[in-house]
Amino acid sequence: MAQLKAKNLRELDDDKLREQLFQLRSELSKLQGNAARGMAQKEVGKIRRARRDVAIMLTVMKEKGVRE
Repeated sequence: MAQLKAKNLRELDDDKLREQLFQLRSELSKLQGNAARGMAQKEVGKIRRARRDVAIMLTVMKEKGVRE
């Protein structure tokens, strides 16, 4: 997934934000599961990026007053 920018996220509507947050969290969960099983040696950077993207998404949603 491409790097998220808060500026671009602020332009999305509420439903799109919720949908994208769900996708990010499921991707993060999958990456963390693979890491726990020792299968994600090449994906360690992706976990950090996914966590950061979720944080950016939650920040924008809080600014806009969107509920999860």
